[in-house]
Amino acid sequence: MSKLELRNLSKRYGATPVVDAVSLQLQRGELVTLLGPSGCGKTTTLRMIAGFIEPSDGTIVVDGAEISSPARSVSPEHRGMSMIFQSYAIWPNMTVAQNVGFGLRVRKTDDAEIARRVAEMLDVVKLGALAQRYPAELSGGQQQRVALARAMIVRPEVLLLDEPLSNLDANLREEMATEIRRLHDQFHFTTVYVTHDQAEAMAISDRIAVLHQGRLEQIDTPWNLYNRPRTPFVAGFIGKTNLVEGELDGDRLRLDGLAAGFALPGGAAGGARLLASIRPQSLYLDAAPAGAVALGDVSVVGRTYLGEYWNYLVRPSGGGASLKVHAAPSTVLEIGQRSTIYVDPGAVAAIQ
Repeated sequence: MSKLELRNLSKRYGATPVVDAVSLQLQRGELVTLLGPSGCGKTTTLRMIAGFIEPSDGTIVVDGAEISSPARSVSPEHRGMSMIFQSYAIWPNMTVAQNVGFGLRVRKTDDAEIARRVAEMLDVVKLGALAQRYPAELSGGQQQRVALARAMIVRPEVLLLDEPLSNLDANLREEMATEIRRLHDQFHFTTVYVTHDQAEAMAISDRIAVLHQGRLEQIDTPWNLYNRPRTPFVAGFIGKTNLVEGELDGDRLRLDGLAAGFALPGGAAGGARLLASIRPQSLYLDAAPAGAVALGDVSVVGRTYLGEYWNYLVRPSGGGASLKVHAAPSTVLEIGQRSTIYVDPGAVAAIQ
């Protein structure tokens, strides 16, 4: 049985659908990220799970029991969930220890038990030495740890996180993403995490649910989303890619503007037009590793040096869409220079 299940969950404001028939299941102890651009419905979905917003249609089920539908709704405080907000929402007039122990105090837990569990949790999030400080005396990362500790100490059935790292700088976001994953692996809370940051989602998630205009485009592991996207939106949103049209000739795909074809991984039916997602790092100029296939000639129309690699924009000699190629720093080509382009066939995802 799934720990948390959304069944055709929808939310409309007037005639406008914000969340449109989203269905997904989370297994016990799984961390699933709701990922998408602003306005895609991810935070609205999270707030419906928490009980702050009532659905227009569909149901939410926890451990087989319905907790939310248009007909009835369990109040947020009785759902057994903890939520961490983008603003952290820690109380400025309470010390770190008081903030972390607040949920236990509301549940009328014995004072000695509160003190014991607060001390244990502060050690887990590496804030034991700061127990008597106030939030204004903490860094952003330390405040985030307080919010995490307060949410986890009550041992929730489901842990909900709404853009928890968006207020932090880039280096601290990476550090805290690693910390959230470490804590998840230690406590195994069933977790729903909301973010618009693709790298953050890839780093922490067991699975990622990609939302677009209120609809669930694809839910899958980070590897599958990146390497085997099912829709053009997913292919373009998760990392950089080339969306290239081509035609199947038997089991071989020939891309527009390029002379040679190659066999698609897993095979495909011939005689059809399709869209292919090819990552820039799966294309090569001038020379290529074993197994790569030469496709034809291209000319360089743009380039940017980014230190770790060259970002080239090349145009196939036979026309067709320009292609982005990431090349090693040693592959130096001038604007207008012609080159042979190669592809790793195993890295191409067909989107039919």
